[in-house]
Amino acid sequence: MSEKGKLYLVPTPIGNLEDITLRAIRVLKEADLILAEDTRTSAPLLKHFDIHQKVFSHHQHNEHQSSNEIVKFLLEGKNIALISDAGTPAISDPGFYLVREALKFDIAVECLPGATAFVPALVNSGFPTDKFCFEGFLPLKKGRQTRYKFLAEEERTIILYESPHRLLKTLDEMATYFGADRQISVSRELTKMFEETVRGTVTEVKLYFETHPLKGEFVMCVAGAEAKSSKDKYKRDEETDE
Repeated sequence: MSEKGKLYLVPTPIGNLEDITLRAIRVLKEADLILAEDTRTSAPLLKHFDIHQKVFSHHQHNEHQSSNEIVKFLLEGKNIALISDAGTPAISDPGFYLVREALKFDIAVECLPGATAFVPALVNSGFPTDKFCFEGFLPLKKGRQTRYKFLAEEERTIILYESPHRLLKTLDEMATYFGADRQISVSRELTKMFEETVRGTVTEVKLYFETHPLKGEFVMCVAGAEAKSSKDKYKRDEETDE
């Protein structure tokens, strides 16, 4: 029996093609095949770096069925590289299920370091970076309100992803659950020509985007809720008793 192959998770640029690593290019060129979230989106990137391996589709709608076939290839000794449309696979993108299935069969999994959108957005925000809470995309309907209520008390910096057509609605909801004066930082088109970060209160940022283009993917960083120290709590309790 041939040795098992290896599954590589390869980050791709979130905008600027110069952000891909030399190691990522080498792994993609040496892989027996490449899995892409959208083969049409990945084609220009692969062509730019002269990568001609076979590319198969692996996305959220087929990942369960697709993963079974991919594991078979890995067990046959093939090395496979997984990429998403942009950024690091499995971070708000397909990848987790495939990794879990590969590990069940003791298949080696290696994730390369590289681009991901929330890191530059967090650092640019000016909010504390020592501790933070990454939420990705909030639930579209079921559980959305519950999640807002939970996050309203979160004292760490909160990071969210949002699409352009839902941004204003999300800002409205943030004003309701977090408060209109909560500080936020919203980044879009990161690493691209029209990269932009807007900082201010929820109200200020919403007013800005009501009159400016809603294009690109958005990363929202929300200042954590103000910590309530035990001393303040005891002080309030004493005042109530009096």
